[in-house]
Amino acid sequence: MISDDDIQRVRQATNIVDLVSETVVLKQRGQEFWGCCPFHNEKTPSFHVNPATGLWHCFGACQEGGDAISYIRKRDNLEFADAVRALADKAGIEISEDAARGPRGPRRNRLIEALVEAERFYHVQLMRGKSHGAASARSYLSSRGFGSEICRRWCLGYAPGRGALVAHLRGKGFSAAELHAANLSVDRSGRTSDRFYERVMFPIHDEQGRAIAFGGRVLGKGEPKYLNSSETPVFHKSKNLYALDRAKDRITATATAILCEGYTDVIALHEAGFANAVAALGTALTLDHIRMLSRYRVREIICLFDGDAAGQRAAERTVQYIDKTEADLRCVVLPDGQDPAEFLGSHSPSELQAQLDSARSLVDFVIEARLDKYDLSTPGRRVKALDDVAEVLAPLKRSVLIDELATKVAYRLPGIEATAVKTAVRDKAVPRAADALLREKPDRIPAADPAPSFDSLSVSERRQLKLEREVLSLVARYPDELRSSAPRMTSIIWADARHEAMLWAMLSTPEKTAPKDAVAAALSVEPQAARILSAGEAVSSPSEAAQRAASLLDALELSSDKRRLKEVRGKLHGSSALGDAELTALFEEATRLQKRINELSELISRASIR
Repeated sequence: MISDDDIQRVRQATNIVDLVSETVVLKQRGQEFWGCCPFHNEKTPSFHVNPATGLWHCFGACQEGGDAISYIRKRDNLEFADAVRALADKAGIEISEDAARGPRGPRRNRLIEALVEAERFYHVQLMRGKSHGAASARSYLSSRGFGSEICRRWCLGYAPGRGALVAHLRGKGFSAAELHAANLSVDRSGRTSDRFYERVMFPIHDEQGRAIAFGGRVLGKGEPKYLNSSETPVFHKSKNLYALDRAKDRITATATAILCEGYTDVIALHEAGFANAVAALGTALTLDHIRMLSRYRVREIICLFDGDAAGQRAAERTVQYIDKTEADLRCVVLPDGQDPAEFLGSHSPSELQAQLDSARSLVDFVIEARLDKYDLSTPGRRVKALDDVAEVLAPLKRSVLIDELATKVAYRLPGIEATAVKTAVRDKAVPRAADALLREKPDRIPAADPAPSFDSLSVSERRQLKLEREVLSLVARYPDELRSSAPRMTSIIWADARHEAMLWAMLSTPEKTAPKDAVAAALSVEPQAARILSAGEAVSSPSEAAQRAASLLDALELSSDKRRLKEVRGKLHGSSALGDAELTALFEEATRLQKRINELSELISRASIR
């Protein structure tokens, strides 16, 4: 497990504005920042970021909120520990984990350092190498239209093999265990050898631009033609996209992503001006890839597949995600079986843009491509065609879109009703990978933690909890300025025991406590503190915060006194078992409470009139 101290170090080191700004355009208003929520579609900014507390909150439809860890969990679809590790990597913090979980491998930052050094080594071999292999690598890249400047921009490389990389990295102080864990070396005949040899190397980067893996293309004949890094602690092929670090800004600016199949395709597209292109890494498109692109507020994902049978299969596999994203999935299959790099070799960028502009609905393309293989003039052939297209649509059998899809298919098949199409689709077995999707929750991006539900509470109870959270939010932002109100805050009967515990934790911090430290104190007693504290209304100054707190405390005290008066009257109603002294005390308390309620009601009424 990651220690609480390390978690707190990561929270303190993370600049929430910088983190959110990676994918959200923020504009400063006073001391705070606002933008459009990355977790639901909106045109009017309702997403609020407070750099002092390190908290964020959406005041729009989704009502989500929290700290940097909860933000990156939701944004990147990560478990808690993985989110902490990701933020630690960004901040350059080395975290320690409990050895009780089993043997630990090399530290993540050491793996990334080894991979970055390997990237440099391969690049130098390509650009300066004197061997026949290096010359062959340069010749291959030149044949693809990649001259020295492109090779330099993309840090392309050449892997000579024969232990050259292992020797270089061991000389830099990296251990054999670190090279194995980064998948830069393998054991062959009892010796530690280079994983890649005699291949053109394409470095794969994370979203921060750091090398985390490689793809290598064999020179000459050999299998596999492309060899990719295996899964490592820093690389997961189903969760990474090639060139996303370069493409993310353009994707955000255009709200469009171009998804293709190969490294050279992506490079050729970027060099031709299509800087929003990315590629999956040696695997079919996954739901995690779709979710990654969704973080950048894409409205359209154009799948630019090769014009061969493999491209057709890729389009068919992608259909299963049409209801898992708010983006419009569209498709272009290039003519004459060409891939994007080949097309750009003989056509202008404007001709490719024309292809992209004419992109078709992905599901329409797939349905028609399947049906076009059949002569639909006879009933038997139409039944056969239905069986074939039902296989493609089987992963969507439980989708809310099934009626629409069935109608599309039935329109192309004379004599076959939409109900028959739905039956055929539902009777088809689903491929194992797609079947896992059917068992997932329907949320496009799962929430890090469930939001609290007030459905069972009365209107007055909901208002009480909202007032309590507003007060806590102010204390978190201005802990020192509001300490003078501590006696009044602690005298109130709090409706939520968690809120009272958070208040005491924040007020117990020493003087000159920073807002982030106040939030940390609240988190030490309540795991949901970040979500609770993030929802307060914005205030621009300590004086405004003090004024706002006084007003909220008036309302809270009024609500608290009313609840206490109701409780006292209940006891008086059953007073037959009470002694004279106890009865007198209850009457006096009821009188005092009623007087204070009248005073507060008058005070609040005058304030509302003003």
